Amino acid sequence: MKEGNWQDCLFNNSAKKVSPDLSRAKSLIETAKERISLVKEINEKNCNFIFEDYYTSMIEILQARTFSKGYKILNHVCLGFYIRDVLKKEDLFRLFDDLRFKRNSLVYYGSRMDFDTAKQAIENSKRLIKELQTLK
Repeated sequence: MKEGNWQDCLFNNSAKKVSPDLSRAKSLIETAKERISLVKEINEKNCNFIFEDYYTSMIEILQARTFSKGYKILNHVCLGFYIRDVLKKEDLFRLFDDLRFKRNSLVYYGSRMDFDTAKQAIENSKRLIKELQTLK
């Protein structure tokens, strides 16, 4: 069944309540920071790959948050609903969902972004990472 909100994610077991796992959260944050630290120059040839790195780091940071709060979320759609319905951040959800769509188009359909679109997606990923890190 397709999820339409956070409650659907819980009902369908796409998101599960678990014991908070702070060590796993810490490890995910360290991995995300290391991945981002490897990014050097962004150009037309590597911009889509760099976007994937930022998106993956954003997912790791978001999953770190959910693990520390006692949730295991099994798909990116439900991670978005966590942002929208649990964190109550509609603006961040819209940003996340746009990035999720761009990443899926790239990874699953081979639709590469032009340089300007990829640069904007990278900047939006950076913004979302920053926002996620400042949330309590």
